[in-house]
Amino acid sequence: MRSSLRALVTALALAATLLAVPSGPARADFPIPLPTSPQGDPPGANNWKCKPTKKRPTPVILVHGTGGDRKNLLENLSKGVKRAGFCVYSLDYGNRGLNDIAKSAQTLKKFVNRVRRSTGAAKVSLIGHSQGGMMPRYYIKFLGGAKVVEDLIGVAPSNHGSSILPFAMGDNPFTALVETNCAACLQQAAGSKFLTRLNKGDETPGKVSYTQITSRYDEVVVPHTSGYLAKGPRTTNLTLQDKCPAEWAEHVFIPLARPTLSIALNALKRKGPAAKNFKPAC
Repeated sequence: MRSSLRALVTALALAATLLAVPSGPARADFPIPLPTSPQGDPPGANNWKCKPTKKRPTPVILVHGTGGDRKNLLENLSKGVKRAGFCVYSLDYGNRGLNDIAKSAQTLKKFVNRVRRSTGAAKVSLIGHSQGGMMPRYYIKFLGGAKVVEDLIGVAPSNHGSSILPFAMGDNPFTALVETNCAACLQQAAGSKFLTRLNKGDETPGKVSYTQITSRYDEVVVPHTSGYLAKGPRTTNLTLQDKCPAEWAEHVFIPLARPTLSIALNALKRKGPAAKNFKPAC
């Protein structure tokens, strides 16, 4: 029953995404750009006069997921990180995250460079939801980001894709429809060529600290443990319900969950990723 419900919820979410996107020949970039956040920036973010302090020297950039924008679902993270004393930024990328992920990573690179120029900071930290937790890894691995990223905190990241998208890998009438409207959807299917290349060899390159926060109730990234990265001294993989058994947040609401912010701040405030034995606020 639960697997059927997950499939239904995911299908409805995907259908809503497809209906919002113009149709036409299969392409990675659309001729008519979709609107970015109609409500502007998340609370406290994108103050280009903000200067890092000695105590909080590293600016934090929020990265939305597929179909998202720089504000929605990121409000709690933005407020909490700002309240902790960090300069906070958030960007729109890839036509609401629907375009080719490699091109979206180029947009992230440009935004990181802008933040570093504005703040004078040597490095930035990234907190990303869903695709936003995985896409920065392409920037880190292939576009020079390993030199300028301090922390990457993935919130329900699609690091190894989702098994709930098997149609994307075969000869199926849905494949052309999805490819036309959401190149990034196909790329986030478990076993896709994009993820195979991204995860080949070292999954955690550079001196970046990697923290993955997942939910056992994730209905989009399935199984939720596909968000985990290879074990190592700079890697922490956490599931919310192991820390807070009563936490109900699934894929959509996990960035708004109280323990998610708590774990993210633990990672940002210490050397290395979030502590494996850290007890977040539940």
